[in-house]
Amino acid sequence: MSGNQRNAMVLQALQREAESRAAAGSALGLMASMYPICRSITGDGVRRTLDLIGERIPLERTEVPSGTPAFDWEIPREWNIRDAWIADASGRRVVDFRAHNLHVVNYSVPVDRTMTLQELEPHLHSIPERPDWIPYRTTYYRENWGFCLRHRDREVLGPGPYRVVIDSTLAPGHLTYAESVVEGSADGEAIVYTHTCHPSLANDNLSGIAVAVALASALRAERPRLTWRFIFGPGTIGSLAWLSRNERRLPRLRSGLVIGLLGDSGPLTYKRSRRGTAVTDRAAACVLTSAAHRGTLTDFEPYGYDERQFCSPGFDLPVGRLTRSSNANYPEYHSSADDLSLIVPEQLAGSIRAAAEMIAVLDANRRVLNLSPKGEPRLGKRGLYGSVGGAGPGEFEHALLWVLSLADGTNDLLAMAERSGVPFALLDRAASALQEAGLARTLEEAAAPSRASA
Repeated sequence: MSGNQRNAMVLQALQREAESRAAAGSALGLMASMYPICRSITGDGVRRTLDLIGERIPLERTEVPSGTPAFDWEIPREWNIRDAWIADASGRRVVDFRAHNLHVVNYSVPVDRTMTLQELEPHLHSIPERPDWIPYRTTYYRENWGFCLRHRDREVLGPGPYRVVIDSTLAPGHLTYAESVVEGSADGEAIVYTHTCHPSLANDNLSGIAVAVALASALRAERPRLTWRFIFGPGTIGSLAWLSRNERRLPRLRSGLVIGLLGDSGPLTYKRSRRGTAVTDRAAACVLTSAAHRGTLTDFEPYGYDERQFCSPGFDLPVGRLTRSSNANYPEYHSSADDLSLIVPEQLAGSIRAAAEMIAVLDANRRVLNLSPKGEPRLGKRGLYGSVGGAGPGEFEHALLWVLSLADGTNDLLAMAERSGVPFALLDRAASALQEAGLARTLEEAAAPSRASA
């Protein structure tokens, strides 16, 4: 059995309903353990989150010092928080970080003041149209502070005075990201990037982290064709930090996915790379438009998650994004309503199935060369064709004929699937069988050059 077939068998397990549901149950357990942690783009919350991930898959961490350049950016100072509150004259906490970590604007500088409501108001954030939800707000790159609260609580605040305390630190430290690498047999890499910077928000993006862990764990069971690099890092600055330290790897990059927002009730949504026709885009079209997934494909735009860093014109990498609802396109986005109750287990399982199928396609996709191209080779004597004629070829025999016809060295398996209408998995099986029979061979190819390597 070939390496491609073994790997397909491993990933096929996650593509079955029962196994994907079990994986989703495990993913929900991981999400529940991560949910209480106050994460940010730097700090101990990120490290505690990586500790939990590291209990399930091997991780290699990188600590990038504050002030380190990352193209036009630099790594910010590290932020950590111990406690925060707004207390009335009686000492009662009317806003309490310990009750929900979204109550504090992420990256708020230390504060210890007594203020009137009028003085406090510019630092308060709420959602009038959603009076029972706490918004999520940040002040990463401009020193400021603030509190987020339910609008119904904000409306009953008296004139004060209030004691306002944010027990935080903003000091030189590090940005932390981690990688789980599954080594492949061929000369090529693929990446899966998911962001780790959000505090108690379940869909955005504990779902992405948990799905990445499930995929990495499954891939480790066998050696894939490509080397798969799962990267867990903060949004924007994390991918920029990784890119700035890994430009030498980019010429080997065949494909990539940014994943997140995979547990809500929306349909699967794939956002194409900037190229629009990259192999990742073609794999998404092959997988997500099937009746099994009924997904949606959208064109690239320079707003969203970390795909916009990987696809920036200086890199122009073959990286797309897989979500369900896209960012800002579901009501609970960036609010306390994005909690564990928002996650639909069946949807999370469906996301795992789709992502596993995409990875299987991307890993198996390759150019194949027919080694007996002058006429049709005798498949029967090699045990590849039925011994009784007259009834026409079966599905597998039909796939063999399509591979032989199109394996002129210019077509990959995805191109064969696109032209023939034969399922990719069947063409992969046929190509492997032809290779084992000595009738075809894989052509190892360099990745299309990125701007960084051009």
